Amino acid sequence: MTPTLVRQHLPHAGAKPRVDLRARARDWSEIQERMLVPLYEAVYERLDVGPATWLLGLGCGSGLSLLMAAARGASVTGVDVSPERMTLARERLLPEAPGTRARPDIRLVDGSPRDTAVPGAPGYTLVTAFEPIGCLAGDSEGLGGLLAEAAPLARRGAAVVLAGWGPPERCATASVMRVATKLAEPLRHSGSWRPACRDDLEDVAQRAGLKPDGSGRVACPFGYADVDSAVRGLKSTGLFDAAMAATDQVQVDKELTEALHPHQRQDGTVWMPNVFRYLIARTP
Repeated sequence: MTPTLVRQHLPHAGAKPRVDLRARARDWSEIQERMLVPLYEAVYERLDVGPATWLLGLGCGSGLSLLMAAARGASVTGVDVSPERMTLARERLLPEAPGTRARPDIRLVDGSPRDTAVPGAPGYTLVTAFEPIGCLAGDSEGLGGLLAEAAPLARRGAAVVLAGWGPPERCATASVMRVATKLAEPLRHSGSWRPACRDDLEDVAQRAGLKPDGSGRVACPFGYADVDSAVRGLKSTGLFDAAMAATDQVQVDKELTEALHPHQRQDGTVWMPNVFRYLIARTP
């Protein structure tokens, strides 16, 4: 926005919010990450991901998208800079339970894309960047840097998938995200939420030297068991870090709860329809 869902983008100015990173990673893994499953499924189906696929997942987080690709027979490598989320990804993808056989075609790497290079290994046929951009000022620049490192590791003509938020009028969560902008405005944080622009994905692909080769839209509703789960899930994306730095966690929780009220159903659940967009580009 995760990562939603762009995560761990702390503001460049002002005090950093005090965050329990382990709890946040767990909230992402248990509450928020599953909201993007329709996006993962749509991309994998369109690109026929299977045993012939060598996938590099940028910002793989706690590994759900990799798990789904591996279940289709793909060889997967995930990379992320969050040690807390990578710990959860290893629990999912590299279990250590007695009698469990590790798959040699699954790798998880802490750090940057260049750290995934293996001399003599075949190039990746698919690179995914599923953290939707277009919701934080400056998030496209960070993705551009990852793509610059990843592109040389992929085969010629390999697919590169970028994801982003759909039009604000098609995303019910956009009204809730405006809380982040309102609370962060006094300090004018560069990490504040902003509405998505139509050409965000194309602009990033062009700057990275990639050639667009199709796009699509996917419904990704955000559904939560209750308001507390919704607040925890949304904060796990990192989109409210600037707001917490400008005010405090109590104020953010209060404003988020109020903003979620129109989306709460009679049974206490919270439901917000959203549309996400993805772009398929090709390496030169």
